[in-house]
Amino acid sequence: MLAVVRGSAVNQDGASNGLSAPNGPSQRRVIRAALTNARLVPADIDVVEAHGTGTALGDPIEAQALLATYGKDRAADRPLWLGSVKSNIGHAQAASGVAGVIKMVQAIQHGVLPKTLHVDQPSSHVDWSAGAVELLVEQRPWPETGQPRRAAVSSFGVSGTNAHLVIEQAPADAESEVDGAVGPVGPVPWVLSARTEAALRDQAARVLSFVDTHDSLAPADIARALATTRTAFERRAVVVGADRERLRRGVAALAAGDPDPGLVTGTAGRGGVVFVFPGQGSQWAGMAVELLDSNPVFAERMAECAAALQPFVGWSAIDVVRGVPGAPGLERVD
Repeated sequence: MLAVVRGSAVNQDGASNGLSAPNGPSQRRVIRAALTNARLVPADIDVVEAHGTGTALGDPIEAQALLATYGKDRAADRPLWLGSVKSNIGHAQAASGVAGVIKMVQAIQHGVLPKTLHVDQPSSHVDWSAGAVELLVEQRPWPETGQPRRAAVSSFGVSGTNAHLVIEQAPADAESEVDGAVGPVGPVPWVLSARTEAALRDQAARVLSFVDTHDSLAPADIARALATTRTAFERRAVVVGADRERLRRGVAALAAGDPDPGLVTGTAGRGGVVFVFPGQGSQWAGMAVELLDSNPVFAERMAECAAALQPFVGWSAIDVVRGVPGAPGLERVD
């Protein structure tokens, strides 16, 4: 067991101040609802993984909601620590919330409060004196205190949907049960790979022979070894099962070249790295001009996009970015 979902809540701010503008009172309500669901009080939470998009509008609203809920009635020497994984990976869109959950689960397991990157100083638009909340501008240890480590994760969506999750350190007996298990601990994946389809079947046959001669090994331990100690080749297969026999049947089917309900096969691509600029956040006139002038690849792609858009919108994207007289302004919806 990696961690426990202690509580959660979701709400919607309704007809507030706009489709994409956050709403502070709704954020405060969803935090309180999640804490009530978790049967905890604000002081029980050590750190909050904020939605934290880095925008001039959204961040102060979110910070004030956290100050009003978590920041009150806390000891000055035990502030609520605040960070955002978006400083590491940018906005992952629909996956941004689960990215925060993954970060906090890992932080709980390693006993570390990760630093938030690219923070020169706290926003001047937030009254930080209103509560005991501090930004994680440096990595900090997250020591054992006799109570479970607890974190909360916020994720907000377009149109005013707010989600808040409370995550708690797994009980010590649950951790030892997984680490020392000799039986099933729930559905686990056995992953195999090879250069060719024939080699993949041969690999499955070897795994099957190994499993049949090592009865004492837990399926989870075999899954961990297959996933972390072997090179990943192009031809891939995954067998998923909740117990040894179910997993064994899937591997046997792979070795024989037969289909099986718990078996998935495919080929992994060798694509390059792609950087996605989703467009959510604060836009201002001229924000890409320097990149246009300094990065030929970006300039070429922008030229292609401008040419593709021109027949449909009647304006040049490059003219808009450069602020050419007569070009439409960024306030226009299109």
